[in-house]
Amino acid sequence: MCAARSKAFRAIILGAPASGKGTISSRIVRDFKLKHLSSGDLLRSQMSAKTDVGLMAKEFMNKGSLVPDDVMSTLIINELALLKQHSWLLDGFPRTLKQAETLHQQEHTDVVISLDVPEDEIVQRVAGRWTHISSGRVYNTEFNPPKVPGIDDVTGEKLIQRDDDKPEAVRKRLQTYEANIKPILDYYHHHGVLQLFKGRFTNEIWPKVHEFLSEKIPPKAN
Repeated sequence: MCAARSKAFRAIILGAPASGKGTISSRIVRDFKLKHLSSGDLLRSQMSAKTDVGLMAKEFMNKGSLVPDDVMSTLIINELALLKQHSWLLDGFPRTLKQAETLHQQEHTDVVISLDVPEDEIVQRVAGRWTHISSGRVYNTEFNPPKVPGIDDVTGEKLIQRDDDKPEAVRKRLQTYEANIKPILDYYHHHGVLQLFKGRFTNEIWPKVHEFLSEKIPPKAN
């Protein structure tokens, strides 16, 4: 049975590209009273509002540069400050240890959910992606195959596999992710808020996440 909470509940979700983070996030928001906060959406919100930090971030992006840690952290924290009474799920931030430290100093976090999916499973998922360039339609040979292999269902045109989706490129991205995420996971483990969920498939991981969160906050009424 869940203890009723009057205070807001704050969670962060971390996971490698193609780990199922987007699907898990949408299910959390569907089943629990948490507001989904994507770092990309928060960045766009600050830029469209033309805040000082939003304009600063836009300058870096216009130059094709990464937004520096301190600018990105200030931007995210400014947005979170507007949600003091809300429970939220932060997705896509932090990406570096410095960002994690800055966020921890400014905002209390109840739990950091980390999805641990084997590398070979992620490579297989991404390597199965085939794209119809002109429409942006994406197929997956495992989950959503085209009716005719290699051919777009609508136009009959050829599908391509993007260079980013080829196994060697996926493995390289995962190595970069692992190098960046390890100190972040160690940091949150040290602070006692890290919760690791292992599994090959989203439908294997999700029940564990749901059970864990149900002990922390009441699920939405059906």
